[in-house]
Amino acid sequence: MKVLVINCGSSSLKYQLIDSDNEKAMAVGICERIGQDVSYLKHTPDGGEKVVIETTMKNHEDAIQMVLDALTNEKYGVIKSLDEIGAVGHRVVHGGEKFATSTLINEEVIKAIEECNDLAPLHNPANLIGIRACANLMKGVPMVAVFDTAFHQTMPPKAYLYGLPHEYYNSYKIRKYGFHGTSHSYVSKRAAEFCGLDINNSKIIVCHLGNGASISAVLNGKSVDTSMGFTPLAGLVMGTRSGDIDPSIIDFIAKKENKTIDQIMNLLNKESGVQGMSEVSSDFRDINAAMDSGNEKARSAFEVFVYRVAKYIGGYVAAMNGVDAIAFTAGVGENDHKVREDVCAYLGYLGVSIDLEKNKARGEEVMLTTPDSKVKVCIIPTNEELAIARETVALL
Repeated sequence: MKVLVINCGSSSLKYQLIDSDNEKAMAVGICERIGQDVSYLKHTPDGGEKVVIETTMKNHEDAIQMVLDALTNEKYGVIKSLDEIGAVGHRVVHGGEKFATSTLINEEVIKAIEECNDLAPLHNPANLIGIRACANLMKGVPMVAVFDTAFHQTMPPKAYLYGLPHEYYNSYKIRKYGFHGTSHSYVSKRAAEFCGLDINNSKIIVCHLGNGASISAVLNGKSVDTSMGFTPLAGLVMGTRSGDIDPSIIDFIAKKENKTIDQIMNLLNKESGVQGMSEVSSDFRDINAAMDSGNEKARSAFEVFVYRVAKYIGGYVAAMNGVDAIAFTAGVGENDHKVREDVCAYLGYLGVSIDLEKNKARGEEVMLTTPDSKVKVCIIPTNEELAIARETVALL
């Protein structure tokens, strides 16, 4: 079966066409600047050169049509007809407590996703636009929603409840949800295979470290805790997000600088994290370069990031009463050897010993630890699109 995987943002749309028989991406691409005067489609067929088309996409339906036209184009397309697409898998950020698994999309499911919009106001509405656009242009093709939050719905109440009056959970479902679930699910399963573990009898910690970053504790194949919370702002220090802070800081800054809640939330989401601390960048390549040139703010930001990762790993070792394997994934986790080395330097108490030469690897599956290491540490590149395709095929 050929599965079209769609990941809609507010002004962008990422896609892959995956042949589920061999799990190969036949084409990948992105539509950018949707709704603006000038939009771009960047389309790369497997084994071919990238094609960039400048056009105007008024909305996501225009973007979906551009994608379908590119996939069937005589010169750079990869299929002869849309009839070859057997299903569409949609990434949906927030399923609340309504969805613990991927779900075949119908009107009832669309309504339930809409009811989660206030939990993810920047993401869910865009995801729904993509779903509706595909429904209009690909009538009769089954569609599946794969939720970022679903994998973490196995967390017990002791992990997801906040120390607030219970009425706020009852009335507004304020609790920890966790995100990056598709990635954590894929990487934990692949890490178990790679490390020779039985997923149903294993303790795995997944470190999804990118501009957005989260860590999960996966016990016997199920998420039992994760660092992101009610929103993706909680947990680790990230590229531009603050991660965990004392809530009183919000009130303090608001009063000192006469800022609104919206302004403070923008500060915490888009102006904080590694970028805000370093005053250099949210990109770890820039941070590393700045450290090499003696920038102490960059070094401090880097060390705070690493320290927070190591602390969460330690917390999840306690939560699972041990750990068999630790997997690094996503942009920073897969590619920044210094982050991995410095995080693992905190893990001597676990008997972790890494091979510094192997740790120079980038973006490939590698066992980083030495044979005598008591815990296995590895790089497992994430593949959320493949995970979505797998979920879609399995459900259908």
